[in-house]
Amino acid sequence: MLKVNLSLFVAFIIFTGNSLILNHSPSQKNELVKIANDSLLIGFTCPPDLLASYFAGPSIVPSPSCLAVAASGEVFVGVDMIGSLGKTPGKGRIVKLIDADHNGKMDNYTVFATLDNPRGIISLGDKLYVLHTTFSKETGKASGMDLVVFEDKNNDGIADDASKPLVQNICSPKFLQSRGTDHSTNGIRMGIDGWIYISVGDFGFTDAVDRSGKKLTMLGGGIVRVRPDGTELEIFTHGTRNIYDTAIDPYMNIFTRDNTNDGGGWNIRFSNHIQSGEYGYPSLFKNFTEEIIPALVDLGGGSGTGSIFIDDASWPEKYNHVPMMADWGRNQLFIHRVQPDGATFTQTEEEFIKLRQITDVDVDATGQMYLSAWDGAGYSGNPNKGFVVRVVPKDWKYVAFPDIKKSTVAQLSTLLKSSSGMARLAAQQELLSRTANDAIEVSWAIASNKSLSLDVRVAGIFTYAQAAGASGISNLVKLAAEEPVREFALKALTDRKANISKVPLYLFQKGLKDPSLRVQVASIIGLGRLGRVEAAKALLEVKVPASFLAPAKGKEGPHATPNSAIVVPHIAVRSLVSLNALDACIAAIGTKNSTIALWALRYMHSPKSVNGLIAAYKVAKDLKSKKEILATLSRLYKKEAPYDSSWWWSTRPDTHGPYYKDIVWESSPAIKTLLIKEWNKASDKSFFVDLNDKNRMGIIEFGSGEVIAAKEEVKVDLQKIRNKKGQVGESSIEDVMLAMAKIPGKAELGKTLFTKQGCIACHSLSTSESIKGPFMGQIGSIMNREQIAESILKPNASISQGFASVMIEAKGDMNYMGFVTEETSSQLTLRDIGGNVSKIKKSDIISRKELETSMMPAGLANALSYEELASLITFLYNQKK
Repeated sequence: MLKVNLSLFVAFIIFTGNSLILNHSPSQKNELVKIANDSLLIGFTCPPDLLASYFAGPSIVPSPSCLAVAASGEVFVGVDMIGSLGKTPGKGRIVKLIDADHNGKMDNYTVFATLDNPRGIISLGDKLYVLHTTFSKETGKASGMDLVVFEDKNNDGIADDASKPLVQNICSPKFLQSRGTDHSTNGIRMGIDGWIYISVGDFGFTDAVDRSGKKLTMLGGGIVRVRPDGTELEIFTHGTRNIYDTAIDPYMNIFTRDNTNDGGGWNIRFSNHIQSGEYGYPSLFKNFTEEIIPALVDLGGGSGTGSIFIDDASWPEKYNHVPMMADWGRNQLFIHRVQPDGATFTQTEEEFIKLRQITDVDVDATGQMYLSAWDGAGYSGNPNKGFVVRVVPKDWKYVAFPDIKKSTVAQLSTLLKSSSGMARLAAQQELLSRTANDAIEVSWAIASNKSLSLDVRVAGIFTYAQAAGASGISNLVKLAAEEPVREFALKALTDRKANISKVPLYLFQKGLKDPSLRVQVASIIGLGRLGRVEAAKALLEVKVPASFLAPAKGKEGPHATPNSAIVVPHIAVRSLVSLNALDACIAAIGTKNSTIALWALRYMHSPKSVNGLIAAYKVAKDLKSKKEILATLSRLYKKEAPYDSSWWWSTRPDTHGPYYKDIVWESSPAIKTLLIKEWNKASDKSFFVDLNDKNRMGIIEFGSGEVIAAKEEVKVDLQKIRNKKGQVGESSIEDVMLAMAKIPGKAELGKTLFTKQGCIACHSLSTSESIKGPFMGQIGSIMNREQIAESILKPNASISQGFASVMIEAKGDMNYMGFVTEETSSQLTLRDIGGNVSKIKKSDIISRKELETSMMPAGLANALSYEELASLITFLYNQKK
């Protein structure tokens, strides 16, 4: 009893120091005792001008993977007892939490629905949208992921009927089965434009189908979007690794934080997503960086999860109007201070709220913020871990949000002008459910009112566009004449492809010359969506900046350095490709617009484009133009294989590019014939060697200039190390963990032990070293001391993503066990526990099985003293970027 009271006393001191309220019901007090003993909330911190309260714990919301808050304050939590690597169904649900007296403590709850692996939730009126994994009733195995909608019209906290599918098969089932839902499709969020934005991990998907029957395939990660009725599914951006959620501001600027830490140096990247943009992962973001929209910053190691853009006047100005990004690996909710930079932004990251393994964040229309914490629930869920916290400004006062179902049209109009983004969205969606005439009248009055703030007018514009459809074109054209709202009127005019047949082309051609780069981008995107190829000539006039520069051979390009100058031409190229503007691009070769034309032609795999390039080469006069044309042809020599979800590039992909799984196609022979002819005539053949290497054409005649230096690999007998017994080996893990909390350790000693204990066999500390197992050069940015200690003492408890042991049976009676250090479409590179490296042809593999145990054997620290282990932990914790 003394131990419990002492823990509570310590917890009380820490919690009150961080403004955490400790008024709880008896059942919650019992839960809080357990939390204090487990040190789960002790690491919580938030600014002193905020108040936090422990809202619900693991007896109700264990392993919370995501959450969403209704405008009126009801909290919906996705309980995921499968976790990211588990594979057994029947362990998930959506729990609805109610705080009837609004004091920051859950009063009652219901199980709203049962489903597996909830990954995203949106609450709007009596509808609840959920993204989750589906399982086959016959096999018990994952069969895909669906976006579904539930209804609760009687408001009893339980879904009325089974869910209705909106989008099906929006994740590859093969890798959900073999790995689990870790690189899958994730968070969902609705913008004020009425689209549901879906974060797609790099599993990608094949033949996702929406309610209209439209099918869509995407290789790798990015953002897709769909209407709330499940129609018009389309790709929004492409080329991110594993985003978990989006933050969307009132002007439809979208931000993400990649969840990229799998130990190989692929760090977290904070990005601004611009419609149709290509972000490059994994094939372009190192060696072809001139072609991508780079991230705004590389933040080092971590694991981005939920996110939100705060737009609520009840919050202090310093915390308002900012994207907030949760990072599971860094145990933090971060603020990103974004500043306009041409058509994009720059940013500064700030620590905001510290919460152990935070998974998600959302805000209601009254200003209450809710955060969910995974809290050590592991990769397969834990019934005793996880909780939800509420945070509000210190001077916050509850003001009830009206029942919008009972609100009049006039009241909805008032809410659409609210200073809360959540209130505006809720009012908009309810207004759109009323008669079309009412919705049109109210939204147009707001959209056209020049005295209203810009965010409110933007809400009015997008509400009007949704309500009026094609009949609203003439009014939106009028708004496009107004400088403050021109960008948004242009966006709204082409937002729905079903309504664009009568949208005037001249408006967007004129927008290309607008002083505002944001208006230029909106115009260019619109031209691509209008689908009128006559716009190509104007698009080819877009200037390409000096920053359009390929990285030097052997050097990684700046994939996470803001480059606002590249955005306008990049989007112009995407629109040219969308228009399939072959003739216009070919005609522009050799003119002042040659650079952008050749850039666009890199992606046009057509016999017509190849023949046009070859013809242009024959009449080109200067050497520079000839080389540029040959470089474009070399890029077209191969193309990406059609994606069928039978393969995935894994967590350790080949990042050389320009394609991951390349194939030759019908025009490859013609390209090869020309290249060899010119190679034979050239006195300096290095240009062709470099093209062969960069584009991985595999033309044997050219040879290769690549030199792969032999590297001496560290060989360690780890079994000898683990069998020694010292102070650590003779103690319980619990006693060791308690000791580690008290002993600071010596980093220099830890550095020596890193080599002595065999860590160096499977882990590198610098990106200049060969990447082996989980990268340790930034481990202190990802884990705290306690987590590092646990991963050493219990390696099977939390296997680093991308480093599960793999057992391979290959032809010739060969068997291998290790972890994959690199994977191409044709070869695996495997490292075993002793540091030995094997390269295995995929065509030789008979079977490949991922094991559930770590390659790192337990007991490697047994021979150490407490001081030595603490020193090793200190050394590793000091490895930060």
